[in-house]
Amino acid sequence: MGYDALLWLSFGGPEGPDEVMPFLENVTRGRGVPRERLLEVSEHYQHFGGVSPINRLNRDAIAAVEAKLASEGLDLPVYFGNRNWKPMAEDTLAEMAAAGVRRALVFPTSAYGGYSACRQYDEDIVRIREALGAGAPDLVKLRQFFDHPLFVAAFADAVKEALVKVPGARVVFTAHSVPTSADNNAGPPSEGGNRYSKQIHEAARLVALEAGVAEYDVVWQSRSGPPQVPWLEPDIVDHIDALHADGVTGVVVCPVGFVSDHLEVIWDLDNEAAERAEEHGMAFARAGTPDTDPRFAELVVELVREHVENAPARKLSRFPAAGCTLNGEPCAIACCEPVKRPAKA
Repeated sequence: MGYDALLWLSFGGPEGPDEVMPFLENVTRGRGVPRERLLEVSEHYQHFGGVSPINRLNRDAIAAVEAKLASEGLDLPVYFGNRNWKPMAEDTLAEMAAAGVRRALVFPTSAYGGYSACRQYDEDIVRIREALGAGAPDLVKLRQFFDHPLFVAAFADAVKEALVKVPGARVVFTAHSVPTSADNNAGPPSEGGNRYSKQIHEAARLVALEAGVAEYDVVWQSRSGPPQVPWLEPDIVDHIDALHADGVTGVVVCPVGFVSDHLEVIWDLDNEAAERAEEHGMAFARAGTPDTDPRFAELVVELVREHVENAPARKLSRFPAAGCTLNGEPCAIACCEPVKRPAKA
């Protein structure tokens, strides 16, 4: 069966000061996050005028993908929908159905496995189809792409560019931290868990190999949970302290876990990590993310071709090409199930 469109499914972000708190309330709904924490995070957004770069970067990437699709004779309009802020995915799917779309591919803006990185997009697909009801288009989610040659090459070139600014620097790869319990649940039970952290480490290895980097570290950033809950560590800022104590004088940070400059990248790295390095007198440079690289649009079109033309999947690792599912079905039984919170006494 053919496809009528491509849905670009992302996280969303505020585009003005008045949108920050409603956006954060959407993100944290049902999680019991104290309002004091929301106010603290809102200040990070207000530092940038209440605007997250994510929507603008998504629109730019979509335009590049549309141009690439057209240049290769693929007649697939691209629609943009978010989980947490306008344009909301529910509204976008209604627009697609009204335009006659009956079967669409879905590109989630995450390269990795795990609950937040993959399965939650499956839940988004189920939710928005249920919201539309009868006549909802079939939605086929594209696969994980952390080890795609174009993804790796774009990051590798970004690392090499950053190393020109800080020659001889220690290269440190970062990704969004998650609770260790969530990482333990990442992947099907038959794999033994930890698909998210394993894929992050594999992506870092592949990028380092492509960039000619012999030694590097993998650390985490942007944890948001209570201190009593274990998350993946070490944190990037703590790691910069440790590197300084070891006599390292320069660091290049590569946010390999992100496809674009989310607020977590421009705040946690370009502000907090950079400031800590400056306090220690360490040279600092941050590698760019791939979504503004022309190869990223090419990557998305290659993922599309895997479905519309049965093109072979290009991969650099032995990890399964997981994530291709219909209408929000998980890619394996019990794969990446969310961690159940203990019942309150």
